[in-house]
Amino acid sequence: MARIAVIGAGMGAMAAAARLAVAGHRVTVHERSGTFGGAVGGFERDGFAFDTGPGLLHLPAVYRDLFLKTGKQPLESLVEMAQVEPASRHLFADGTDVSLPNASHGGAVAALDSSLGSGTGERWGDFLKRARECWDRSRRPLLEEPLWPNWQVLGREPYPALRQRRMLRIRQAATLAQVGAWELGDPRLATLLDACALSYGLDPRRVPASAALLPYMEQAFGAWYVRGGMRSLARAVYERCLERGVEFVFSSEVTGVLERDGRAAGLELADGSTVEADQVVAAAGRGGLGERKLWRDGAVRPATADTDPGRFTVLLALRGARPAGAAHRTVVHSPDTAAEATAVFGDGLAKHPTVTVLRPDDPANRPDDAHEAVTLTATVSGDPVRWADEAVRERYADTLITAVGRVVPDARERLLWREVLTPAETGRVRPPALAGEGGAYLRPSNSTALPGLHLAGGWSHPGGGLAHAGMSGALVAGLIVEGEDFRGSQ
Repeated sequence: MARIAVIGAGMGAMAAAARLAVAGHRVTVHERSGTFGGAVGGFERDGFAFDTGPGLLHLPAVYRDLFLKTGKQPLESLVEMAQVEPASRHLFADGTDVSLPNASHGGAVAALDSSLGSGTGERWGDFLKRARECWDRSRRPLLEEPLWPNWQVLGREPYPALRQRRMLRIRQAATLAQVGAWELGDPRLATLLDACALSYGLDPRRVPASAALLPYMEQAFGAWYVRGGMRSLARAVYERCLERGVEFVFSSEVTGVLERDGRAAGLELADGSTVEADQVVAAAGRGGLGERKLWRDGAVRPATADTDPGRFTVLLALRGARPAGAAHRTVVHSPDTAAEATAVFGDGLAKHPTVTVLRPDDPANRPDDAHEAVTLTATVSGDPVRWADEAVRERYADTLITAVGRVVPDARERLLWREVLTPAETGRVRPPALAGEGGAYLRPSNSTALPGLHLAGGWSHPGGGLAHAGMSGALVAGLIVEGEDFRGSQ
């Protein structure tokens, strides 16, 4: 039985901790804040409750597998999950809108043809077939296996872009924005694609075409809501850790990793004390680590996470009942996603941002049926300095409320109060890892140059997002338990 110290109590960290405890190890989690869940946070006031992180779950199989492997009670016996229907409603600047059904390829094709015009559904369906091929080519090495030393194979572009003849030359899309502009044949479909990339914290103008697997993943596996919000999922994972004997130490800030005889030997804490350990899992920032300890020789070095964007979130407590038939998720699209991306990734503020509206039909989120809890989010610059100005925060909150006038037209009249959260409070968005572009969109390996030190969570392989965090925990646990013989999750 090894002593394992885990830095951070986010979803990736807890996924690793539960699996390691089941394998017979003594696991202690050190979290600098006073609670668990990391980015899967919540806000409560006056009987209203909101998610402050992800509001929907994709690839629920990741967490079903976690509960299957760590105890007798399956996930569904602990939390209530349901597919939202429709998966999303989309409102475009030209006044058209479409509701896409959940996990139905044929349904999405029919809905697009009906709402946006004949042929749009077929083009989107053909695109999703190519995106599925991209998924099939990259899924195993990108999501289910550790990042092996021969990671260069993931530097190749897996998306089978169409070869198109233009004048005397052949062109193929290299970026997701080019896929939308060159292959989809309708600016609204291109906007749909661009907005998907932005929601994951990716610049559609620069991200490789392999990002096509993200809308495919959502379409194929559906969008799921956890009753009571995503915080309920985080609580279930935390309680599973406790059941397996994992110890949590909150308000415990880690400042560095102890090193002895060329390997990780424990933690250094902010109060000057140390914690001995046989293995260390770092799942919350770099924890005082030097760059030399993070990288294996010859390992991929992706762009710094300091450039990642963030989320601007407005929580609305409204009087009046939720309208019957309101979509759980509505996306109000920007009239110019290229200008939006320029602002987000150029440290500016988009004049017309893409705004996602979440209106869950969940009694747990409101004091009674005569009130409604609504969440608005937009992808913005992650620089916390920008958001220190209270006037800037409030003006941008007004921008979002104005943008969703077609969805919640009476928001200002019904408003009891609002809470504004920016990247200064919620941190940066960690995008998922992607193949292509020479490996520039990969994240650091779960193993490091320092023996005994492993990385989990959104800033390590396979990148950010609720499902990806759970995958990272499974990979780290496999590497520690099985060592070099570990070939990936099954």
